[in-house]
Amino acid sequence: MDKIIIQQQDFNLTTEIALVKNNDSDIGAVVSFIGFVRDLDHNPIQKMTLEHYPGMTKKALKSIVGEAKKRWSTGNITIIHRVGDLNINDQIVLIITSSKHRQSAFASCEFIMDYLKTQAPFWKKEYTQNKNKWVKAKSSDKSQKTRWE
Repeated sequence: MDKIIIQQQDFNLTTEIALVKNNDSDIGAVVSFIGFVRDLDHNPIQKMTLEHYPGMTKKALKSIVGEAKKRWSTGNITIIHRVGDLNINDQIVLIITSSKHRQSAFASCEFIMDYLKTQAPFWKKEYTQNKNKWVKAKSSDKSQKTRWE
């Protein structure tokens, strides 16, 4: 069963992988991605705030998972995305995909992350010593997404 959760609290990778695998003997591969709050090279971050529009965000994530399942033969998929105030080194997002074979698990995980970065309505604000700013999608994120089109 797929799982899409948007929450403030942290998550546990080991627990979530066990839930995705679910003792399914057909699953030969599980791939995970965790995104962390990282510091900026030129201006250290004091904190980050992530906001979203609940109904719209969950719908977008379900659509992304649905598209991944159309493209690849996958088992269970989990997306957990945190919102609220986060600090350096905090976990932000977890994506776990499963499949009989590693190729589908890797590709679907990467696809989901590329689409999440550009299509899911999350808003990120970075707080630094000098200023606070809302972060826009990077051109590199957009170009990563285009390879799947």
